[in-house]
Amino acid sequence: MPSTTDASLQALSIRRDANAPGRPKRRLRWRWIAAAAVALAAAVALLAPRPTEVQQTSVQQSTPSAQYLQLTASGYVVAQRRAAVASKATGRLLELHVREGSVLKKGELIARLDASDVQAQIAAAQAGVRLAEAALAQARSSLAAAQVEARNAQAEQQRAIALQGQGFVSAQALDAAQRRLDAARAAESQAQAAISQAQAGVTQSQALLQVQQVNREFTEIRAPFDGVVLVKNANVGDIITPFSNAAGSQGAVVTMADLSTLEVEADVSEGSLAKVRPDQPVEIQLDALPGQRFMGRVAGIVPTVDRAKATVMTKVRFERLDPRVLPEMSAKAGFLSQAPSSAELLPVLAVNPKALLERDGRHWLLRIERSGESDSVRAVEVKPGRRLGELLEVLPQPVQGGAAPLKSGDRLVLSPPATLKDGARVRTAAK
Repeated sequence: MPSTTDASLQALSIRRDANAPGRPKRRLRWRWIAAAAVALAAAVALLAPRPTEVQQTSVQQSTPSAQYLQLTASGYVVAQRRAAVASKATGRLLELHVREGSVLKKGELIARLDASDVQAQIAAAQAGVRLAEAALAQARSSLAAAQVEARNAQAEQQRAIALQGQGFVSAQALDAAQRRLDAARAAESQAQAAISQAQAGVTQSQALLQVQQVNREFTEIRAPFDGVVLVKNANVGDIITPFSNAAGSQGAVVTMADLSTLEVEADVSEGSLAKVRPDQPVEIQLDALPGQRFMGRVAGIVPTVDRAKATVMTKVRFERLDPRVLPEMSAKAGFLSQAPSSAELLPVLAVNPKALLERDGRHWLLRIERSGESDSVRAVEVKPGRRLGELLEVLPQPVQGGAAPLKSGDRLVLSPPATLKDGARVRTAAK
């Protein structure tokens, strides 16, 4: 029989068998809770609506004048009066009075070359003029003396004739008087010839002086017309030559253009040339001035085809020049069927017609908005307007509920399905 002590020790020991009261029930309860949570999460994931895959487009800014658009062409802004200003003289550049952007008037001094050698030649030519003028004065003096001698000889010959008729002088004396008169007249003619020669010498020396003065003017480089300096090609100290083939030499000092002659030179496809006519209205857009539109007219069509590109150059003049328009800006010319009114040049909102959704006689656009980490759509009511080329004008209606008004650049659902509702989650399909 066990003792009382052994029975007491057995009562105090920890029972680890599966039939211990309380412990199995608690463990089983937590397992069921975890399994239920996993099942609930799986059900939520399976039953939650998935984002609808959609194509997107955007709200654009256009003008009502686009409804008259017949043809578009790309080109550049070009100054029709442009010059690389150089000199016919060769020399070192001593002075330069302009820089890029300088505004010049016709005849204004741009630069000056070293003219020391030309100045020496001018001094020599001036001395030649003075010598020729002195020779002319001497010839005139000789002519005056010859004329006096001729008058005296003629008077003596007249007296000899009168006296010979009275028998006071012999025939030999009359002959001597005649010979004297003939010699005086010959001397007078010779003096006349000397004067003509001296006058020719003066004219020649003056022409040589003028040549040297023109050479000096070649050392002063002046603006050939009113314009703006685009490029400064040389600096003080450079050698300027008419033909800049020599190493270290420059030809043009500056490149300037008359900005009042700016036109757009656009390449029109040979097959679309029939849509272009002289004086046709054109809408001009410049990449450097987005959102700005300028009106122009077809100024001319160059009568030749570029066989490499199969295009014809068309020149478009601006109806009103803007000081922000600069040469070599890239431009896009839209040739219109008729001239738009001033109201038709004001910007409006336009969309791809496929983005429009009609429900219950009302028109909607589904705008894609970012909400958290996903996108959703918000229905925006609009009123369709005019057809603007490939786009459609839309007139936004008053919004409610604090929604943002429609603006250029907003993302829209392209070709929205009829089942897509306001607030639905979407994701943009990869292009």
